[in-house]
Amino acid sequence: MKTFTLPGTTMTVPNVVLGLMRIPDMTDEAIRELVDTAREAGITFLDHADVYGGDMHVCERRFAEAVQLTSSQREATIIQTKCGIVPEGPYFDFSYERIVSSVEGSLEALQTDYLDILLLHRPDALVEPEEVARAFDELAAAGKVRAFGVSNHTPGQIELLKKHVTQPLVANQLQLSITHAPLIAQGVASNMQDLPQSISRDSGTLDYCRLHDITVQAWSPFQAGFFNGVFLGNEDYPELNAVIDRLAAQYEVPAIAIATAWITRHPAQMQVVLGTTNPERVKGAAQGSDVPLTKAEWYELFRAAGYTVP
Repeated sequence: MKTFTLPGTTMTVPNVVLGLMRIPDMTDEAIRELVDTAREAGITFLDHADVYGGDMHVCERRFAEAVQLTSSQREATIIQTKCGIVPEGPYFDFSYERIVSSVEGSLEALQTDYLDILLLHRPDALVEPEEVARAFDELAAAGKVRAFGVSNHTPGQIELLKKHVTQPLVANQLQLSITHAPLIAQGVASNMQDLPQSISRDSGTLDYCRLHDITVQAWSPFQAGFFNGVFLGNEDYPELNAVIDRLAAQYEVPAIAIATAWITRHPAQMQVVLGTTNPERVKGAAQGSDVPLTKAEWYELFRAAGYTVP
């Protein structure tokens, strides 16, 4: 498993992350098996959110109840969670009160004294950056949060936060897979009038993050689109799966490892956030961290997914 120092921090992190949004109905034993499998594969970074599980802090609580981290295990684990979505709305709330109360709830649910990383979960159109800064300052000073970031934010939204937030924003969690790659595809075919791929949908978010040392965390790395099924083994993507299967056989890894490697191969040094609850799929995806796709193979997968390389 490849690791790196997360820019803006002293944390050493893997480039594959275990997301835990789907664990509320799993048994304690199944949750432990999932987390243990990830840990054995080198995945020591866990991703949560206060809204995962339906009611507030459900998945965070289920994780803590099932796993019961020892002090040494806690020190060796990077725990990230997110806040800002009000599920009963639905709407978003980045107020000082909401951020602080969410963190307090997460700390209690996770049975820990601190969060390694806190992300703002989807942009709040009514955000007041001064409120965010006040919450971040208080949480950092109290030792309750080590680092801060965002999720699904544009460069302009990040710049607005940075007008008042003094801490580095170390991560931006964004949807990315081979078949859902507007972050990358627009730049490959910029200024081509008759090609929809050339339309900018994100204001150059990936390049902005690279320029400002913000680590992109790719969520839904195997989804064909927005929660509409995976592309792996999907008959709607025969050309892509043929290439994936050939490369999987060549590198002697599962197909899911090739899908992971397509993201980790990118020089932006992105992290892949897994959403599966299947230990074997976690183990297989983790192998992608070390698959050295060539540039030609990377572009072949990109074209096979339906993107144009002019």
